[in-house]
Amino acid sequence: MLTERQREILRRIIEAYVADGTPVGSKTLVERAGFDVSSSTMRAELAELERRGLLTHPHTSAGRIPTETGYREYVDDLLSQPETRPHELPLGLAETRAEVEEALQTTTEVLSQVTHLFALVSAPPLEAATVRHVEVLPLQPTVVMVVVITSTGGVAKQRYVFSAPVDPGLVTWAGDYLSERLVGVKLRSRILRGAFEDPELSPREAAFLAVIRGAFDAVEDDRRLYVGGAAGLLDDLRTEEIGAYRSLIEALEKRAALLEVLAESIDGRRPFARVGGELQTSGFSALALVGASYGIHNQTLGAVSLLGPLRMDYDKALRSVRSAAHELSRFVEDVYADE
Repeated sequence: MLTERQREILRRIIEAYVADGTPVGSKTLVERAGFDVSSSTMRAELAELERRGLLTHPHTSAGRIPTETGYREYVDDLLSQPETRPHELPLGLAETRAEVEEALQTTTEVLSQVTHLFALVSAPPLEAATVRHVEVLPLQPTVVMVVVITSTGGVAKQRYVFSAPVDPGLVTWAGDYLSERLVGVKLRSRILRGAFEDPELSPREAAFLAVIRGAFDAVEDDRRLYVGGAAGLLDDLRTEEIGAYRSLIEALEKRAALLEVLAESIDGRRPFARVGGELQTSGFSALALVGASYGIHNQTLGAVSLLGPLRMDYDKALRSVRSAAHELSRFVEDVYADE
């Protein structure tokens, strides 16, 4: 267990190192940070923090820099603090009446601009998606196509071939009926099933809908990952961090790994953080991830996160993802309201 003074020293070193990237010496801590201790006492405390593996120094005469373990200790302290109401982050989602995919992309762009880190937002799972658009189209006298588009951008296009010509009026009716009954309805909901089983349907209408019902099961469960900040990744980048970012950019071609990291990290109750080696299995061991989940009521729909070097401003990053997740949750309340 660290003493309160040791925790404060560690915090000051990390914040100073994050700010300018240079090792922090005992004299700097005493003179600039306002510690009411002698330089010898400060050196003893720094030696103890180094002995515990929380600090290291690149050269014998240089000041200290935090280790991965030191960052983890610091982040744990941040996460243990009582949560206050998130500050407002100007995403502008309500004003734009954005679709879900547009709202998710906007969130990443604003987050990356505010923090200068790599922003990631995972889309809601298929079972939470709602129907955004339905079309029933006659292609040939005996061929009908059904197009279903969901709120998260999922698309299904299904062709159905009938043994006899289909009444064009029936096709038009089906498109109007399904649009009226299902737009805004969850893809896997009881209401959607009820639209195909309505006892007021005529036998001919019910039979036609039964044939094309499969289009709503054909939407691919493509968990999308929305990304922001790639263009500014090299801003304020230290030489030793270039390799880590290069591997991250390459990993964007394999977004499944990033989605897996987020899925494993999500904690619906509080923000989360993964530092260095905790991301080793995903190939991001030189980076750090902080995030917070968004959703409705007791249902988590996805995560808002920031990925960057170990030398990131964790305090600002955690406050930013909390705020963005809060704003995004307010937005999706209208989209994913209980059916």
